[in-house]
Amino acid sequence: MAETGGGSVHRLRKQLESSSFQAEHYVKLLSQQSDGDRDLQEHRQRIQSLADETAQNLKRNVYQNYRQFIETAREISYLEGEMYQLSHILTEQKSIMESVTQALLHADRSEAAREMQAAFPKEAEEGKARNLTTLLEKVEGCKNLLETPGRYLVYNGDLTEFDVDHMVLIQKVHAFLMNDCLLIATSLPSRRGMYKFDALYNLDDLAVVNVKENPPMKDMFKILMFPESRIFQAENAKIKKEWLEVLEETKKNKVLNEKRKKEEEAPRSPVVSEVLANPFEDEESTPNEEVVDLSLEWIQELPEDLDVCIAQRNFEGAVDLLDKLKSYLEDKPLTHPVKELKAKVDERVRQLTDVLVFELSPDRSLRGGPKATRRAVSQLIRLGQSTKACELFLKNRAAAVHTAIRQLRIEGATLLYIHKLCNVFFTSLLETAKEFEMDFAGKNGCYSAFIVWSRTAMKMFVDAFSKQVFDSKESLSTAAECVKVAKEHCNQLSEIGLDLTFILHGLLVKDIKAALQSYKEIIIEATKHRNSEEMWRKMNLMTPEALGKLRDEMRSCGVVSFDQYTGDDCWVNLSYTIVAFTKQTMAFLEEALKLYFPELHMALLDSLLEIILVAVQHVDYSLRCEQESEKKTFIRQNASFLYDTVLPVVEKRFEEGVGKPAKQLQDLRNASRLIRVNPESTTSVV
Repeated sequence: MAETGGGSVHRLRKQLESSSFQAEHYVKLLSQQSDGDRDLQEHRQRIQSLADETAQNLKRNVYQNYRQFIETAREISYLEGEMYQLSHILTEQKSIMESVTQALLHADRSEAAREMQAAFPKEAEEGKARNLTTLLEKVEGCKNLLETPGRYLVYNGDLTEFDVDHMVLIQKVHAFLMNDCLLIATSLPSRRGMYKFDALYNLDDLAVVNVKENPPMKDMFKILMFPESRIFQAENAKIKKEWLEVLEETKKNKVLNEKRKKEEEAPRSPVVSEVLANPFEDEESTPNEEVVDLSLEWIQELPEDLDVCIAQRNFEGAVDLLDKLKSYLEDKPLTHPVKELKAKVDERVRQLTDVLVFELSPDRSLRGGPKATRRAVSQLIRLGQSTKACELFLKNRAAAVHTAIRQLRIEGATLLYIHKLCNVFFTSLLETAKEFEMDFAGKNGCYSAFIVWSRTAMKMFVDAFSKQVFDSKESLSTAAECVKVAKEHCNQLSEIGLDLTFILHGLLVKDIKAALQSYKEIIIEATKHRNSEEMWRKMNLMTPEALGKLRDEMRSCGVVSFDQYTGDDCWVNLSYTIVAFTKQTMAFLEEALKLYFPELHMALLDSLLEIILVAVQHVDYSLRCEQESEKKTFIRQNASFLYDTVLPVVEKRFEEGVGKPAKQLQDLRNASRLIRVNPESTTSVV
């Protein structure tokens, strides 16, 4: 029987799993072949057992797949770490190969240039000058460039300029690289093939940085000129490589030519001339000049050792070698061999500086926080480049802050997003300030640059803050809570001596004034609407619970004497309009005081006065127009509550929140007292 049951279940499973299975046909056939209710019940049990078995199999498969998913995620995480390490190694290898390639190309090109110069010196100079003259005739406003003797064209070509911060296309330009400067010209749409002068940069004042490929933005390089930078895109990777190589080589040749000219133009020492003029004089009669021994092994190998340190990214070792040489030559005479050695070393210093500049460029990975920049910054400072190190450090951190804010996920709840935004921004600002103080200790000139950077970073934060809080028209209470959170985070910076609260206030004041103005108009509109429906009747709250709730609300508003206006059987001897106005006005004042800082004093006070005047003028008008004595008595009772209770509470709370009394509120209360004394007066409160 067991086998028979098992076989029937197996057949049933195959039948149900068949691709040609039709439920209606199966049920119809089953009802025809069944032998009563018992047969149907047994068939139902077999189908139910199949369903239970299928459910168990599904659970086991889901569990097994879940375990495999977890194991796969672990493997992926492990592989991701290995790929990141491999990418870092490949990047370093690529940097080393590029350094070696540039060194070899520089040597080959320099040798070829020297041979050409030696063979045809005059023809080469004239040809270069003619080329420069021909090209610059196409550029308006550049005739004075031809007046500099010895200037010639090295390289030129079309480039596309992009915005550094937003990578938006700006314009098409044509760049002219001369042996001592770089000219940027823009095309003239009205005159084809003609250009207009845009900018001229001395090669000594600029640095060239390769921009990492980030499709679709590719084939780009950046030119840094303190305190600005520009980014250009070449037509393809080959032209970009040519621009980078020729710019670096031209900068190096310019420095070498200037040093060579200085050496040739330097006047000979009269003592040396005297010695050379008398060859028969004894050698002992030469001046008592200390001889510089450059035959030491470490000095002979110094240029090569510097190349190795730069290629291996051993920046500390390279700077240590430079310090050692500087200490050795500090009190030595500047002889010709020393000059030659310094020329070789200066070339390596420029290479080292370029590598360190690239390390600090925002195009590099921003992982690791500000501590990741410490190595490059410290070595630039040791090389005497504190200003450049400060500029690059702050640009790097600005890019990091911008990226962190941009990657922050916008939450549905505004207050939750503001908490995350403040935590990300102010934590990053605090870390940057601590790292800056550590790296640039004693460099007092750099601190002003950090303050300027802090203001720029704060503006970036306020833009994101205002877009979420004020542009989305959040309620005044939500805006007040968000501003309170930002103030608390900003106050934490004062622990390290960095107080940016006044900058935060200055950047937020416009948006907060607009929010106060908008909320004030809402309250005035609501008050006018209630005034238009005013019947001057007592409030009946119906239940003791409702009366108790209102009593608590008024107590929280600061109205402690509310009980004297309550009557029997849940009646309140006040108008609904006056009670609603009191609650809304005090709520506005409480939220506005959370937003308060001195720059908002008059804006807050004027808004408060406008709101109060709407109620005061309504009571004044009602007292003058009402003829029925009973209603007039009730209006005076409401006026007494408004003038003697509400206005003093507003005045006191304003003084507590601001720290000083408001004369305008006192004058308004005194004017209201005159109305009660002479209710028939036709003078309205202003």
